[in-house]
Amino acid sequence: MNFAKQIAMAETAQQRFVCDSAMDFLLMETVSLMQEGFDSIEEERDAAYLRMEQLGHRVGMGLAERATRDRPRFADNLEIVKFICKDFWLPLFNKQIDNLKTNHRGVYVLTDSSFKWFSRMSADVAAETPQLALVHSAFPCGLIRGALSSLGVSSSVVAEVAAVPQCTFQIKFR
Repeated sequence: MNFAKQIAMAETAQQRFVCDSAMDFLLMETVSLMQEGFDSIEEERDAAYLRMEQLGHRVGMGLAERATRDRPRFADNLEIVKFICKDFWLPLFNKQIDNLKTNHRGVYVLTDSSFKWFSRMSADVAAETPQLALVHSAFPCGLIRGALSSLGVSSSVVAEVAAVPQCTFQIKFR
C-alpha cells in the first residue's frame, strides 16, 4: 500500500479540513516567528527563508523515507522527480504537480498553478503579495530538497512566484 493510500484511508473530509486549516495557521505563525529579532526587513526575510527551508528539509526527509520504505530504488533522476510530482505531492496538497518540464541536463521545473498555501494569501499592497509568498515558499522548497536528499540526490531547489497562487519550483541536480 503506498503512502497516499494510507493517508486517504485514515481520514474523512472533516478531518482533512481541520488538518488543512491547522497547517495554514501553523505555517503563518512559523514564518512570523522566524522573522522576529532582526534589525531590518530584508534580514528578517532572509533569516526566515533560511530557517523555513531547513525546517522543510528535515520534514521532507522524514516523509520521503516513510513514503519509499516499501518501494524498490528508483532507476534514474527522472523517476525520482516523477515520484515527487505524483506520490509525494498528492498527500501533502491533495493534488499532483500540474506541469513538469526538463532540459534533460539536470534541471527540472515543477509548476503548481494553484498552490494550496497561496490560495488565501494577500498583502496590503497587491504588488507585495509575491514577495510575501516567496518567504512562505521556503518550506515547500525544503520539503522537495529534503525528499531528494533522502533518495540520495544532492540538489538545490528555488521557488519563483510570479503571480499568486501559482508557484514554480526549479530543481537543479548537483
